[in-house]
Amino acid sequence: MKKAVLVLLASLMASSAVFAAGEKTYEVTVTNTTAGQAFTPIIAATHSSDISFFELGRPASDELEMLAEGGNTMPLEELLHANASLTSDIVTSGGLLGPGESVTFYIEGRLRHDVLSFAAMLLPTHDTFVAVDSVPLPVKQSSTHAIAYDAGTEVNDESCDNIPGPYCMGAPYSAEGGEGFVHVANGIHGIGDLAPEMFDWRNPVASVSIRRMK
Repeated sequence: MKKAVLVLLASLMASSAVFAAGEKTYEVTVTNTTAGQAFTPIIAATHSSDISFFELGRPASDELEMLAEGGNTMPLEELLHANASLTSDIVTSGGLLGPGESVTFYIEGRLRHDVLSFAAMLLPTHDTFVAVDSVPLPVKQSSTHAIAYDAGTEVNDESCDNIPGPYCMGAPYSAEGGEGFVHVANGIHGIGDLAPEMFDWRNPVASVSIRRMK
């Protein structure tokens, strides 16, 4: 059985008590640093450190699977809303983010109480997603990198039949399972329809800047 995507790491009562502090607005810019992969719309959230979108080495939730295989942010967004006591703000970006392109969004958060996470699918892949997990909100500004993860929910045979998006135009979800746990993705290997010289990557796949607005 798959675990809930919002991994509870501590008592809910303890975490909900800290949400009395005032919120600040943060400007977040994500730049796609790959040469041939696009990002689907990003879902980002500021939240308690008691929860996370995923854990390495553990099965992906159904909500994360929907994002990683089809770029669908709605199930994860609904789950975050259902955990409102642990979530400060949720935003999504619009459209595909191509190689070398950047997107900027604004999100509310509580300094010293909240962390920032975001995720988006990589296209064309089967179940690879870019993410930052529980990055502290800065007093002024900070920068980091995001790497690509494999959700472990679909076989990586690189067949366009099971890869959605403008290049492959395949089905977004497959009944065939993958490795069964989230792990660091290892690129395109040329075993199917995807040419490594066009679509392969090396981590990190994105640069991220976070700036507290005055």
